[in-house]
Amino acid sequence: MLNRFARALFTRLLTPIARGLLALRISPDAVTLVGTLGVAFGALAFYPRGEFFWGTVVITAFVFSDTIDGIMARLQGRPSVWGAFLDSTLDRFGDAAVFSGLILFYATHPAQRWATTMTALALACLVLGQIVSYARARAEGLGMTASVGVAERADRLVAVLLATGLVGLGLPEVVLLVVLALLALASLVTVVQRIMVVRRQALASLDTQEGARA
Repeated sequence: MLNRFARALFTRLLTPIARGLLALRISPDAVTLVGTLGVAFGALAFYPRGEFFWGTVVITAFVFSDTIDGIMARLQGRPSVWGAFLDSTLDRFGDAAVFSGLILFYATHPAQRWATTMTALALACLVLGQIVSYARARAEGLGMTASVGVAERADRLVAVLLATGLVGLGLPEVVLLVVLALLALASLVTVVQRIMVVRRQALASLDTQEGARA
């Protein structure tokens, strides 16, 4: 959802930055790598210590690299398969770092209220989020599409960062618990949606092949 409605806005806002980086002879791949390292640092250096607000600030400062590198590639007039592969692969590292940071905090602070539940929910979000991405990649690798779903990557990332940052500012911790529970559920629904979409495409393709043979 956010991918569709926010991409044009952020593209306009971030294009000057992308032009500036290209003028400095910085490559899109370098931006992708630095952005991922920044997100991982913010999540794994701050979240496990319970510094949710500052961790979110650092992550947010780097997370827009995911858009900037794509803009840079388009400005160069040569978006590449390699760049798309690198971007998608490193996105998984960044996402995993965010939820791993939360898991590490709650797993190492058992006296924290809802610590066990928070750990389980963050782990569920991590695992299901990876499956959501894999389902789409696998479908596309088989020549089909699976871009449907109520919880795409941008939606999940914005929701967890917003909730975590606000809890770091003093919002009741139950807000993060509810958000993680909803994200886990939405991710599960998205996995099922993508499975069903691919199943329909596979069956339609099989019917077409059988019709051609007949």
